[in-house]
Amino acid sequence: MHSQQNWSPAPELVVDQWFNTDAPQSLGALRGTVVVIEAFQMLCPGCVAHGIPQAQRIAQAFSPDSVAVLGLHTVFEHHAAMTPVSLEAFLHEYRVTFPVAVDRPDGAGMPVTMQAYRMQGTPTLILIDALGRLRKQWFGAPNDITVGAEIMRLVSEALAPVGDHRL
Repeated sequence: MHSQQNWSPAPELVVDQWFNTDAPQSLGALRGTVVVIEAFQMLCPGCVAHGIPQAQRIAQAFSPDSVAVLGLHTVFEHHAAMTPVSLEAFLHEYRVTFPVAVDRPDGAGMPVTMQAYRMQGTPTLILIDALGRLRKQWFGAPNDITVGAEIMRLVSEALAPVGDHRL
């Protein structure tokens, strides 16, 4: 049995705008669901080549009842080129269908949510368990099998009786 660790509550998303959803999303409202956040910039080659396609595969592989996939467009460079209008076109052209938020700028440098999660850059993949705790965070291009195994472990924990987390 895994020893019970003291995982930190995941910081709430601080965003200015949402795409691909009728209502703003919040981690609090998604409690009970494993949440996957793909933090990206549309002009980031690693995000376009790996991060976004991986998030799309996750969204297709798991039931939305057990795993919610969210995108977080977190702009820390090339601000003038990455407007909401450009992002909307990007999401359409790349056929991104999961909800995507625009991280709120702080006026001085890194956007607010990016700072809260202490991200090193993009792409960053974040896993939050069904209790709203930050469980895993990768910067770069984690392997699909590793990510899938971690998501399955969190889904299994969510389905297990309280205190029974043997996976």
